Amino acid sequence: MNTAVKLQEVRIKDIKITQDKITAHLVDGRIISVPLAWSWRLSEATPQQRAHYEIIGDGEGVHWPDIDEDISAEGMLYGIPAQRHSKSTTTRN
Repeated sequence: MNTAVKLQEVRIKDIKITQDKITAHLVDGRIISVPLAWSWRLSEATPQQRAHYEIIGDGEGVHWPDIDEDISAEGMLYGIPAQRHSKSTTTRN
């Protein structure tokens, strides 16, 4: 028996952010959420900064201009958290 599966693009219709998670409502009716800690920029942002977002790329992602953060729908779905860049330290003798 062959089963054909048509994969749909993952696109965000709306986004909600609470104190501990980011929840995306997708255009196909699914709802996905990830811990807020996955985005250190959103974790450290004010509630006003978190509330100011734009859905970009026909729903492919979300952009928060006040904190220069982007999260893709695929990143949320497949579990790709934002990496915090560490400051390199150099020692001088």
